[in-house]
Amino acid sequence: MTRKKRRLWLLLLCALGLGSATALTLTAFQDNLVFFRSPSDIAREAPQPDRAFRLGGLVETGSVVRETAPDGKPEARFRVTDGAHGVSVTYVGVLPDLFREGQGVVTLGKLGPDGTFRASEVLARHDETYMPPEVADALKKSGHWNPNQGAAPPAATWNTLEPASAQPRRGS
Repeated sequence: MTRKKRRLWLLLLCALGLGSATALTLTAFQDNLVFFRSPSDIAREAPQPDRAFRLGGLVETGSVVRETAPDGKPEARFRVTDGAHGVSVTYVGVLPDLFREGQGVVTLGKLGPDGTFRASEVLARHDETYMPPEVADALKKSGHWNPNQGAAPPAATWNTLEPASAQPRRGS
């Protein structure tokens, strides 16, 4: 075998190794990606049942039910809404201290075949002025908040809002 052919084979083997390593890395990266979805996104297009994602919005007023699971762990059922649509959520575990109706929440989990979101983690907002960026984007998209018209509406009213076009103007 000539020197040129050996060099060519070496380059081909290196390219094959680099391509394989890149493909494995991208596959592992895609499996660990967690996308954010609002209830309206889920109503529009349901994600794959075995795919984990973040569901964010507001805890719907009057929807929280706390019980004890058969194994003695605390269990909570509630609805997350973005004003236009809502998704039922179940969570087994201790909820954050700041979790309550009318507050912003981001949950991590999977959508079950019955349409109920089974959360493995629940994150609540930490003060009155904070809103998770994903929740703010969902409110803007659904027409419930226009940042150019002022601060976000009070959290307790988010699940009962009408689209911004139907709201009276401030100062009118």
